[in-house]
Amino acid sequence: MESFIHIPHESDFPLENLPYGVFSTKNDPKKRICVAIGLYVFDLSSVSHLYPQEVQNALRATSLNTLMGLNYDQWDVVRKRTQHLLSRGSELEQNIDLREKSLILQTECEMHLPAQIGDYTDFYSSIHHATNVGLMFRGKDNALMPNWKYLPVGYHGRASSIVVSGTPIKRPKGQTLPVDGQPPVFGPCRLFDFELEMAFFIGGAETKLGETIKAEDAWKNIFGFTLMNDWSARDIQKWEYVPLGPFTAKNMGTTISPWVIPVAALEPFLIDNFPQEPEVFPYLKHNKKFNFDINLQVAIRPDGKDATTVCKSNTKYLYWTPLQQVAHHTVTGCNIRPGDLMASGTISGETDDSFGSMLELSWKGTKEVRLGNGAVRKFLQDGDEVVITGFCKKNGLRIGFGSCTGKVLPADL
Repeated sequence: MESFIHIPHESDFPLENLPYGVFSTKNDPKKRICVAIGLYVFDLSSVSHLYPQEVQNALRATSLNTLMGLNYDQWDVVRKRTQHLLSRGSELEQNIDLREKSLILQTECEMHLPAQIGDYTDFYSSIHHATNVGLMFRGKDNALMPNWKYLPVGYHGRASSIVVSGTPIKRPKGQTLPVDGQPPVFGPCRLFDFELEMAFFIGGAETKLGETIKAEDAWKNIFGFTLMNDWSARDIQKWEYVPLGPFTAKNMGTTISPWVIPVAALEPFLIDNFPQEPEVFPYLKHNKKFNFDINLQVAIRPDGKDATTVCKSNTKYLYWTPLQQVAHHTVTGCNIRPGDLMASGTISGETDDSFGSMLELSWKGTKEVRLGNGAVRKFLQDGDEVVITGFCKKNGLRIGFGSCTGKVLPADL
């Protein structure tokens, strides 16, 4: 395919990608749905009349929820029609007025959360990350908990504190236990961390309470993927997580990219699912490939200094697939809705430089992570900006995810 719009070399957003987002401009503060193409956003609301009647209302909405609530065939109609309009020889290329109205430079846009997120669930799907954490805190004989290879472990997170890329995150305060055997203390988190994650939005019709979704059918309920940073207060987490798991250590903020990459754009990068042993229960089985070769990278930019890459990982290291996550989430009859967000958990690889958190990179604070200009870190400091990026590349085709960024602000006095 070839677009009439210039696509810079190595752009995240060629015609084969077309990730969805929600934007506004200074001249028009109304939120509108768009796709990214090269250096531009393509305002779908301004060209909604060029689409089939059945999808027009979804393209005129102020969030992606209505579009997410359509079915797979309708998503395919929107995607193919958008690709046609942005291709050489289309009616859009010939209509100068409409072209100027619908194509806006990304630098002139403010990006917003792509959907109204009703519920958010974070899983724990990277076997290398889970093993690393187990080694640190329980030792090699009990690195993985007995349930880990039988079900996708997860917890329900806080949807209200999910923010779009670029939103600063304030260092949280809370209770910690600096010295075992001594009383806890209250104050700013000292062990603030990032978590490199991939998340996906639920789509399709809302299910009813009591309904279940089999893993083999769950692909119909996955609208698209986005980058995520699940900020974590490790010292607060250590004190509070027993016996019910993450709470305030995770609810100070979760950052996602503004761009939602449709599953169709990622299909050229499908790879074999991670081998699973022992055999999973029937409701978790699926023959469909649903693992992707997505290169991920984390950089830290200290205040006023250059960024340093501290991690390079890949979604291929995820043990549990998104299809299995949906199946397990609903096996009890839990209902899901368009716009719900589900995340992978920290994605770590096999090597030291592929660990997806400072907890692992510094190995619980026993090692220093070197940045540029002689700076070192064990955990994040005030003023640090964390930049997560991701892309797929194969046979000359590159699909990017944009970036997911957030800067650490000091705790309130």
